[in-house]
Amino acid sequence: MEVSRSKTVPVWALLSLLTNAVLIVTVAQLIGRGNNLTESSPASAALTPESTEELIRSSTTATNSTKVVADLPLAGPRHKWSYQQWVTQLGREAEAAAANRPPKLSVLAGDSLSMWFPTKLLPPDRIWLNQGISGETSVGLLKRLQLFDRTLPDTVFVMIGINDLLRGASDEGILNNQRQIIRDLRWAHPKAQVVVQSILPHSGEQSTWENRDRLLAIPNSRIRAINRRLKEIASSENVSYLDLQPLFADADGNLPTQLSTDGLHLNERGYLVWRSALQMFSQMQLKN
Repeated sequence: MEVSRSKTVPVWALLSLLTNAVLIVTVAQLIGRGNNLTESSPASAALTPESTEELIRSSTTATNSTKVVADLPLAGPRHKWSYQQWVTQLGREAEAAAANRPPKLSVLAGDSLSMWFPTKLLPPDRIWLNQGISGETSVGLLKRLQLFDRTLPDTVFVMIGINDLLRGASDEGILNNQRQIIRDLRWAHPKAQVVVQSILPHSGEQSTWENRDRLLAIPNSRIRAINRRLKEIASSENVSYLDLQPLFADADGNLPTQLSTDGLHLNERGYLVWRSALQMFSQMQLKN
């Protein structure tokens, strides 16, 4: 989509500015609250393959909701699932959603940030299919997009890239994969709206994540630069771009510790901010 060179400000730009202004106010209010919000750590729930069997059975008959697997109670001994086990599980959930498609379905595609989005905090005006996997990269996501081909979603929200950076991927490699993800989604879901979300910053020196040194090797200025190019790609591929950077960055460009469990992952307050962004963006920029 070619950007106009005239001095007239396009409608989408005005909407984007207004959306960000409203959301920034919302974030300030959330951070300023004295609420005792429970912090959701990505390590707070570990599942066994056996513990999800009930989900598979119930989701094939459910018509009013698609549960996020991370919210299920534990059953049996705790252990970490392999990547392939998660891929298999998400494929089953997608098939269940395709067999009983709700009237308004949105997909969250990405890594642990999407995966651990609490079900109770997702906007309630639609049904959500969570297709996030902890540690996922843009290469991995690109390879498994077909898992939800048959779900016919109204909207697909994508956030991916931080794990690529942690593993030493180049900016060009990440952006090329992002472009291909967009193209594959548009081809598989021509009637859906694809929304590319910016990569979130980290908390810099305030981070306590176990691999803190790897995180600190990635300056947030680099993430901002990638996001600027990602926005250009979204525009050229005619998809929506949700800029979360102003909502998740302090004056120094770092993720505020009030929104994070460890400087990389989000706590409940962080997910409340993201939820507000999704709701406002949907109201102002997405088709009904």
